[in-house]
Amino acid sequence: MSIYTKIGDKGKTFLFDGKKVSKNSPICEALGSLDEVNSWLGIIGGLKETQKDLMIISSILAGAKLNFPISKTKNLERKIDRLERILPKLKGFIIPQGKNAKLHFARALIRRAERAAIALSEVEGLSLNILEYLNRLSDYVFTLARHSNFKEKKKEKVWKG
Repeated sequence: MSIYTKIGDKGKTFLFDGKKVSKNSPICEALGSLDEVNSWLGIIGGLKETQKDLMIISSILAGAKLNFPISKTKNLERKIDRLERILPKLKGFIIPQGKNAKLHFARALIRRAERAAIALSEVEGLSLNILEYLNRLSDYVFTLARHSNFKEKKKEKVWKG
């Protein structure tokens, strides 16, 4: 099978389930945002399980009959809790900088993907498990950025307004 179908030349694409949609549809917006997150996590490295989770979510959005268990979100919550126990109390908005800014950028991409998933959910419905996971994933990546600074003994730059 060729990589090109020429269907996209007219602004359309096919989903996993064979449905033909416009490339500017809410589903394509959500899938594109998830793809950006997944690609960026690949640049950061070390988050392969998360990347697999995002592939499952993308497959579900594209029409695959898969289940996304709440246990994935609970697992992120346990990881966040473990990291937060050793981190100093958050005292304001953190200004992203240095190599840890990549994690903060990932968090921003996740939040955009979450907004796209919410928009899709409002027109087509979407499992609450997926929305909760994306929300928690942004919290987890934020906590990873803080933990990375902490391990490197770098003081967080905080904006207090």
